[in-house]
Amino acid sequence: MKLFITGVCGFVGSQLAASILEGLPSAEIFGIDNLLRPGSEGNRLELASKGIKFLHGDLRLRSDLEVIPACDWVIDAAANPSVLAGVDGRASPRQLGEHNLAGTLNLLEYCREKRAGLVLLSTSRVYSIRDLSALPVREQGQGFVLDSAQSLPRGVTEAGLSESFPVRQPVSLYGATKLASEIMALEYGATFEFPVWIDRCGVLAGAGQFGTAEQGIFSYWLHAHSARRPLRYIGFGGHGYQVRDAFHPADLADLVLTQMRNDPPEDPIYNAGGGASNAMSPAQLTHWCNERFGTHQPEADTRPRPYDIPWLVMDSSRASGDLGWRPKRSLCSILEEIADHVRSHPDWLARCGAT
Repeated sequence: MKLFITGVCGFVGSQLAASILEGLPSAEIFGIDNLLRPGSEGNRLELASKGIKFLHGDLRLRSDLEVIPACDWVIDAAANPSVLAGVDGRASPRQLGEHNLAGTLNLLEYCREKRAGLVLLSTSRVYSIRDLSALPVREQGQGFVLDSAQSLPRGVTEAGLSESFPVRQPVSLYGATKLASEIMALEYGATFEFPVWIDRCGVLAGAGQFGTAEQGIFSYWLHAHSARRPLRYIGFGGHGYQVRDAFHPADLADLVLTQMRNDPPEDPIYNAGGGASNAMSPAQLTHWCNERFGTHQPEADTRPRPYDIPWLVMDSSRASGDLGWRPKRSLCSILEEIADHVRSHPDWLARCGAT
């Protein structure tokens, strides 16, 4: 099987490449990356040592895909992954659209021409911010939990959000580019008859993740806590009670391998995340860090920030029922893996350009 991975030098892309090769040693894997993100350059040698071929290119340039050989499957792991993209001053809305939507359209043309299947990595942030913000929550153990004593909307239980939760706007500029990419991928697949799977991923976390808090909150928090960098509890009273779940890219690789071995159903959109058992708030994460790295207290910042929500946990039960998939790695094991990386790479945030 020949696999083409976009964003192959990023955290998720490189981890997927390595994990898939471990699960499918006969696979021929190659990938493309524009190396724009600080830290991505460092993954090139590791990929090469595993026999994974790297091609320097940019999905925004259609001509860069003209030299890519044919493959059986494309795994699209290339994107600007920050929910604040387009409003945080690091990238303009047009740049965000070019990376996350125009790049996908170029990739879909490649799939059409090469008759390749597509696994599109999407995001939990396609779900409606207005509906997420309206979820009834209560405080419990330094974190928000759903208040099941109140009426819950369609598509959400204490297990998390299902695929039927509303995707109506607003979803953020970032979420809109990913939702539009989903729609175009489904249309291309149906029109030109190639298989498409879409995975709406929750927070991915693990050792070696680089970027800012918006792009990898669990990894960033551990590195910043250990280095005594300033940390903030933003919004929601400045308590740090908002909750997200996390899972490991190696578990995502297991899902992708299963999908590539099967024909997609009529509705190929699946949630993928750590679930309620792998969920934690920044306040709870700080307590975890204090026990391992010593005490470091974040500052309270009560000012609201665009697109922040109190609770978002992914319910992956459909993937479990249809595909037999569930994450194997606990959040505690993921955090311990990151902590080991923190101890051996005390300069990691500086190396990755985090401010």
